[in-house]
Amino acid sequence: MKSEDPLLVAWEEMLARKGDAPAIFNTAGEVLRTFRGIEEHAQGLETTMASALEAKGGSPKPHNVSAIQIGNHQDWPSLFLVSLRKRNVFLPIDESVAKEQADKAFSIAAKSGITDWGDKPPALFKLTSGTTAEPCLVRFRSEQLLADCDQICDTMGICDADLNFGVIPISHSYGFSNLLTPLIVRGVPMVVSRDGTPRAVLADLARTGATVFPGMPLFYQAFSEMDDIPALPKLRLCISAGAPLPVSIAKKFREKFGLPIHSFYGASECGGICYDRDATNEVEGFVGQPMKGVDVELIDPTAPSSQIRVRSAAVGDGYFPERDEEKLSGEIFVPDDLLAHDGAGFRIVGRISDVINVAGKKVNPAEVEAYLLRFSGVRQAVVFGRQSALRNEEVTACIVASPHVTESDLLRFCWHGLSPSQVPKQIFIVDVIPTNERGKISRRDLARRFSTTGRSYPLRRLGS
Repeated sequence: MKSEDPLLVAWEEMLARKGDAPAIFNTAGEVLRTFRGIEEHAQGLETTMASALEAKGGSPKPHNVSAIQIGNHQDWPSLFLVSLRKRNVFLPIDESVAKEQADKAFSIAAKSGITDWGDKPPALFKLTSGTTAEPCLVRFRSEQLLADCDQICDTMGICDADLNFGVIPISHSYGFSNLLTPLIVRGVPMVVSRDGTPRAVLADLARTGATVFPGMPLFYQAFSEMDDIPALPKLRLCISAGAPLPVSIAKKFREKFGLPIHSFYGASECGGICYDRDATNEVEGFVGQPMKGVDVELIDPTAPSSQIRVRSAAVGDGYFPERDEEKLSGEIFVPDDLLAHDGAGFRIVGRISDVINVAGKKVNPAEVEAYLLRFSGVRQAVVFGRQSALRNEEVTACIVASPHVTESDLLRFCWHGLSPSQVPKQIFIVDVIPTNERGKISRRDLARRFSTTGRSYPLRRLGS
């Protein structure tokens, strides 16, 4: 029986057209999978899973969760196709997420199997940060994932003649939408890379002849500072997302490589929002114009900056399990960012929420605070984000603790149980958490007080 799932329909049509063509390469330029090889591997996985289920006396149930935490690997497309065919809900988990947090996310997602989804069952959960210390999931149907893929490929001019270079995590919203779905829907092949060191990435870009590089500002800065750089004659499109691209980095990169960098702004809840088509990189925080098929509206057009209202067919159906219909519902998403009109496009000028954006990964400060309070001697903890030139924000903590507690001990504790993006860059140990003029603790005020501009911190007690 022919599938009615739009992603599977697109895959079957594309497979008939490109079956024996290379689909996935390693960084040596060797073919790991053809498109037909992806399909054959998917069928093999289905058979193995069906046999294992039958041996246990079970029967397949829709909306169960298929979680995956494998880093960038050639099995991604096959595993996603199997999940779609079994009508399961696919849950990508970043390789850096600690086991405790991954288990917690899976236990929440598992409730999908006992949820009455009506006529809108999800095909994908994106793991993001909720309003509590618990992980939060954004639910997507195949129609929405297909819309995001179409908007990205059509806006950026990416086609099956290109070769995507996949070093950004496929498990992250950026990688999923720019690498995985274009392969399945549009037949855009990709290189899978597991070595994110900038020197290796640059060498692999040259070796593989990749034409499209979805990257982040930290890569472009590192590339610009290298000597003995290889030629990149095939590379034609450089994309930067995860954090605003500093103008200085864009200019250095263009001078060194002769290539512009196109800023890309999106969110887990809705996929792509804006894209800088011209890539002149003359204004800090500029993210360009709305993507094709995306409507962006300033909520308060009279203010110097405002939140925006994003409308598109790619917007997710909502959060799971918590609900926030004012923020996400009915093809409308309201990000926490503050934007301003700038010429023909938009510029990001700040954020209104406490959620910390570390190179595109959303960190809920409540999760880090709860973990710090588990350390013996820590009596109070407040976590906030400080501005970072390359990663948008960096996680910082301010704590009240017993005299024996030191910053180095706390950092070791954090590295043991938190994801790398959640580990504080710096921890200030103070006698009293500073409050604002209203006597309340404000993360925004703490970010200003403990900024990276070289101010003194009179309340800090140095640990030995």
